[in-house]
Amino acid sequence: MDEAGEAVEAGAARSYPVVADVNVRSGPGTSYGNVGRLRAGSRVTIQCQKPGETVTGPTGTSKIWDRIGSGRYVSDTYIRTGSNGYVAPRC
Repeated sequence: MDEAGEAVEAGAARSYPVVADVNVRSGPGTSYGNVGRLRAGSRVTIQCQKPGETVTGPTGTSKIWDRIGSGRYVSDTYIRTGSNGYVAPRC
């Protein structure tokens, strides 16, 4: 039963589209190491958000970084959240 409950909980999480190819960083800034890459059109679930380096990307300029996994961050300017502010809890 636990597995079913986890699946429902994961399914309830909101995912957002990636608007352009972007590097995934180990922290909230471009000086952090590259730990992966996301392709435009893929979708991500934002676990939490935190302020970091200000970045200008396809959706504007922001200092918000989205944590999409443990040690995996993407500038919010590459994710179409429908908001210029926070849409998830702060990390």
